[in-house]
Amino acid sequence: MVPTVDAAGVADDAYLLDVREPDEWAAGHPPGAHHVPMMQIPTRADEVPTDRDVVVVCRVGGRSAQVVAYLKQRGFDNVYNLDGGMFAWAAAGRPVVGEDGSAGHVI
Repeated sequence: MVPTVDAAGVADDAYLLDVREPDEWAAGHPPGAHHVPMMQIPTRADEVPTDRDVVVVCRVGGRSAQVVAYLKQRGFDNVYNLDGGMFAWAAAGRPVVGEDGSAGHVI
């Protein structure tokens, strides 16, 4: 079972790891999130912090669940899947910004 957190339960100091594709990221992502496309995770896992909660984000939660499972297999015990993904994030009223910092949207 992959550990999950809902949008309302994401702590302000959590590290948000957005694993969507570049066009999805550019359209809208949580402010302060870090972008590492899912297919780059194996070569960039050393960028994922181990000293605080990491919430992995995709569009609806499928890709991020796979990334959480992958990271857990590699010893990360601080990773959580954002239940419902960016759609749930936006629906909960959490902020979404575009690549240029303007108001973003989820695609």
